[in-house]
Amino acid sequence: MEVQGRIKVIGETQTFGANGFRKREIVVTTEEQYPQHIMVEFVQDKTDLLSNYQVGQQVKININLRGREWVNPQGETKYFNSIQGWRIEAVQQQAAGDSNLPPVPPTDAFEPAGNLNEEDHDDLPF
Repeated sequence: MEVQGRIKVIGETQTFGANGFRKREIVVTTEEQYPQHIMVEFVQDKTDLLSNYQVGQQVKININLRGREWVNPQGETKYFNSIQGWRIEAVQQQAAGDSNLPPVPPTDAFEPAGNLNEEDHDDLPF
């Protein structure tokens, strides 16, 4: 799965426990009719992937959904979900009006209209 949007927040790397578990969070705002602010966590060696990115940049993040079960001291079972990133890449923005159409040749590359015969001018099939 993937999430695409503009970086809103990049958190600092946090370290937990005696084993040195590392986590770093990023918030990406999607660009759709109802924008969503999606928090994605990168863990362990993947936290370093965020060092090359800045707030405001357009990115695509490959994610895995993680879920876990926890039983509290009262015996109630609770469920938690997380979104874990494993790859991030910058998305190149196309300039306004830019598309996948081939370039249009300049107008001076065409023969001036004064040199056309009347028969050459009306060669359209309709």
